[in-house]
Amino acid sequence: MIRKLNLEHILFLDIETVPEELSFSHLSHEKKKLWEEKSKYQRREEFSAEEFYDRAGIWAEFGKIICISAGFFRIKDGIRTFRITTYQGTEEKILKDFSNLLDVHFFKQHHLLCAHNGKEFDFPYIARRLIIHGLPLPGRLDLFGKKPWEVPHLDTMDLWKFGDYKHHTSLKLLTNVLGIPSPKEDIDGSEVRDVYYKAGELGRIVSYCERDVVAIAQVILKMRQENLLSDSEIIFTKNPL
Repeated sequence: MIRKLNLEHILFLDIETVPEELSFSHLSHEKKKLWEEKSKYQRREEFSAEEFYDRAGIWAEFGKIICISAGFFRIKDGIRTFRITTYQGTEEKILKDFSNLLDVHFFKQHHLLCAHNGKEFDFPYIARRLIIHGLPLPGRLDLFGKKPWEVPHLDTMDLWKFGDYKHHTSLKLLTNVLGIPSPKEDIDGSEVRDVYYKAGELGRIVSYCERDVVAIAQVILKMRQENLLSDSEIIFTKNPL
């Protein structure tokens, strides 16, 4: 079935997130209590709420998006290219710019969003942060009233499960077993917070995010039994279209 999809109808994406504040001490008294309650199950007795705050970026209620990378195929006269752009700046600007991409260029019924573990992380995280900022949901993220088969989302981790709902496979592992160049050349997800807050090197995070988008597209190509993207086919651009 995946081989029947038109690659040009798919928007591949990845987001990078960090805790909303630099440290636990920067939270209001109320937010500290809410974080203690929210994180209680995950940290158990091993960490205090303050020690566990480094991981707050994975929850949309306590984190924020620092960049969204998006890529898509263009196939013209038999020539295939994959264009990637990254939205950065304030979180509100990132969300507005990304929403505009969806509303203007990826809004039709046949358009799909694709991410790795996107159904449980990227897609709901973006939607929640949009609502928190008082911004409207683009049609491709507004799932209210939709049946499961009507949801316009592809998830490479979900596809790799083949119905096995106990199975979790990281993008790094999946690219390795499929013979795809690893996207984790410089940093990995556990280092994003420190690179952002301590080193102040957003550029490294953007490059990491963009490599993940390329890897996700490569996984789809591998599943379609098509040739992987070469470096010459990948275009990094500030103007997505």
